[in-house]
Amino acid sequence: MQTTLAQSVTFDGVGLHSGAPVRMVIHPAPSDHGIVFRRTDVSGVNPRIAALWDRVTPSKLCTLIENDDHVSVSTIEHVMAALAGLGITNALIEIDGPEVPILDGSSAPFVTAIRRAGLRRLPSALRAIRVLKPVEVRDGEAWARLEPAATLEIDFAIDFTDAAIGRQAKVLKMSNGAFVRELMDSRTFCRQADVDYMQAHGLALGGTYENAVVYDGDKVLSPGGLRHADEAVRHKMLDAMGDLALAGAPLMARYVGNRSGHAMTNRLLRALFADAQAWTWEDCSPAQVHSLPGAGVMRPVPLAAC
Repeated sequence: MQTTLAQSVTFDGVGLHSGAPVRMVIHPAPSDHGIVFRRTDVSGVNPRIAALWDRVTPSKLCTLIENDDHVSVSTIEHVMAALAGLGITNALIEIDGPEVPILDGSSAPFVTAIRRAGLRRLPSALRAIRVLKPVEVRDGEAWARLEPAATLEIDFAIDFTDAAIGRQAKVLKMSNGAFVRELMDSRTFCRQADVDYMQAHGLALGGTYENAVVYDGDKVLSPGGLRHADEAVRHKMLDAMGDLALAGAPLMARYVGNRSGHAMTNRLLRALFADAQAWTWEDCSPAQVHSLPGAGVMRPVPLAAC
């Protein structure tokens, strides 16, 4: 069955890049609604933006979606990852600014609040997107690929010259609560030189050592150090989870990324949907639903009538 939240949840914070204060409320939504953002601070134009792959527009260092009236919301990847990781398929996200609050730089605050709100099953059947053949995109040494699989798997590798990051790789099947156990608390990261450059060019104005892991050569500058020895690659997997959620339905696929990022994952989804032979819709059986991300993580309240 499709799902939504049992009740609304509210988040107050600042945008990572804008530094502007923002309030965001995630509301329950009916069957077949999908994930939709609604800008409450705009008028005279359509304030709604569907969280879908074909609404992504080029943006530096984050995922940004925009509607036909050029109303946009950026840095959506962490909340999208939280919803996907908890198996939430329908929600209305109202936000009073152009950027999702960064909070602690991970998906953990979103996951915690949504789990507290509870899950509501909806009466409509759940459909997934099954990948039928490999699809790949490349850009120099970076590449990303989708391959057929029974449920979502993520295989990611990164390689940085900074000794504190270095080469990291991790593989996870995203079933049985793996996102909550393994990825949700891993924070966005950057190098000190990147921070200096971004802030000099009007970016990362809301970034702090508390909401991002900052590396400098062989040092971790953020107080308290790392949450995981391989927190960097875990966060890249978290980002991929959020960006893949823009497919609009759960993916039955293995995602393999090497030095990949937001833009490349979106290119990969565009390549997938451009090839009608590479994917198909599939009505999920109870066994398949049980293997998808989020299954068993939240206890549902009684069936919704919406």
